[in-house]
Amino acid sequence: MNGLNPARTISHQRKVRVLLLLQSYPDKSSAPPQSYYRLRVFPQIVDKLEVTMGLTYPAGAATVSLLVIGGYMLFHGDGEQFNVGQFLESVSPYAWANIGIAMCIGLSVVGASWGIFLTGSSIVGGGVKAPRIRTKNLISIIFCEVVAIYGVIMAIVFSSKLNLVGDDEIFSGSNQYTGYALFWGGITVGMCNLICGISVGINGSSAALADAADGSLFVKILVIEIFSSVLGLFGLIIGLLVTGKALEFGAA
Repeated sequence: MNGLNPARTISHQRKVRVLLLLQSYPDKSSAPPQSYYRLRVFPQIVDKLEVTMGLTYPAGAATVSLLVIGGYMLFHGDGEQFNVGQFLESVSPYAWANIGIAMCIGLSVVGASWGIFLTGSSIVGGGVKAPRIRTKNLISIIFCEVVAIYGVIMAIVFSSKLNLVGDDEIFSGSNQYTGYALFWGGITVGMCNLICGISVGINGSSAALADAADGSLFVKILVIEIFSSVLGLFGLIIGLLVTGKALEFGAA
């Protein structure tokens, strides 16, 4: 980095922001103390900067890699090999279908386990001071587990369309449509269940902690948690709609 110290650079940026924030107050006596910005504002700014950098660098590296590979193939007379359509047509529909089924159940289980992790830790921690919350807050764990059940059900439905087909018939239009439909249907169901599991876990964790502090808040937060659990059901419905017109392999 040309001899620059990242920690020193961030520290300098913090001082500049403090001066700009203090100068924005016409009356310096009414301005918050510098310790407020150092303890409250700057940690949030640094956290957002780290998240942005963590997302930008991988995306930028992938984009540059694709540009370099594509440019190399283009200027060496092999540009026609960089053909996305040919790749989509050459991959077996069995591969698309099985990847979709795997993503469906895999992402659903990850979402459920993530939600159980968030909710369970809060129930165990809050139950130390308020043992009464341990039983009724198990409903949050059930909501998280239902997310995984959605994935298992849809994976079974998707796998029912898999049949053994000969090599000459596997690349027919009907089979390719079925493979793509199962792939995107599985991705849709899996991602919806992943987000649903995390949402239910966060709300379930809040419900457990709120119940430990005030028992009257449990039902109110549980309503929000119920709406969060419906997100997985939406993904299940969309998955059925996407694959509804897909025939079994070899049926056409």
